[in-house]
Amino acid sequence: MAEPATAAAASYPATRKRLTEQRKSRLTAYLFISPFFVLFGIFGLYPILFTIYLSFYKWDALGPMRYVGFKNYELITSDPTFWISFSNTLIMGIMGTVPQIIVALLVAVMLNSALNKYKNIFRILFFMPNITSIVAVALVFSTMFGNNGMVNWLLNSLGLDSVPFNSGWWGVKIAISTMVMWRWMGYNAIIFLSGLQSIPTDIYEAARIDGASRSQQMLYITLPLLRPFILFVTLVSTIGALQLFTEPYVFLGQSGSGSTRQEGVTMVTYLYDEAFKNGFFGTAAATAVLLLIATIMFSLLNMLLSSRMGGERGGSKA
Repeated sequence: MAEPATAAAASYPATRKRLTEQRKSRLTAYLFISPFFVLFGIFGLYPILFTIYLSFYKWDALGPMRYVGFKNYELITSDPTFWISFSNTLIMGIMGTVPQIIVALLVAVMLNSALNKYKNIFRILFFMPNITSIVAVALVFSTMFGNNGMVNWLLNSLGLDSVPFNSGWWGVKIAISTMVMWRWMGYNAIIFLSGLQSIPTDIYEAARIDGASRSQQMLYITLPLLRPFILFVTLVSTIGALQLFTEPYVFLGQSGSGSTRQEGVTMVTYLYDEAFKNGFFGTAAATAVLLLIATIMFSLLNMLLSSRMGGERGGSKA
């Protein structure tokens, strides 16, 4: 009976040494990845938590903070400009996102074509708008969509009336949505292109042998296999549309009151004006919280619709 106890006692130091080495290995791994979590905590998590905290206080960034409860939320939800900014954000988000994704998918299919021997050059050209200064882009589009700009010149040459792109209610939205679409279409096309290149060519060859047309291959092969990429692009585009700021701010400039005009005001420009023009950081924080909630809701809605579409497509195949 003493021999097993002796063997266990002899193996104890080795087991303890192995556990110590495992702890050191885990600690080393945590130390290597800790910079990300430290930076995320400082520049990501803390601002979110402080914004939520600030939304319950009245503060002008100089004096003391005064607790007001849900008063900030009552003020912004009773402000007609807030609801105008909310509707503008949704309208320009839909106008700039839906056509953008469709065109990006078609461009990706074209770039993935084996017949296109200049596809590497086209990839660079389509991605160039994404790395161009957004302020420069907004200034160029302001000139193009001006009253005497290139777009109105083309409309007049076709016998059509000029469109007030920089003052009309719908003209402003068309101009800004076009700007957003032009800037991000190439980025989404590159994402779709990476997804297309991950699809095995054997599947298309088998479909062609079975007599499937190009439209049938696109509908029953390309789109189902690109579903994760479509979901990612839709989520990123939706979040970007809800955070629209620079394009309308530079394109429209400021009105006499120092704020972006109502035909192009978005939730982020409304938030900016509340904080840095009016000095109401509490209502600005409440707007940011509502924007966060709206972003989460629309992201979950996109995921739900995508999962249902994938389930229905799978059921129809079965």
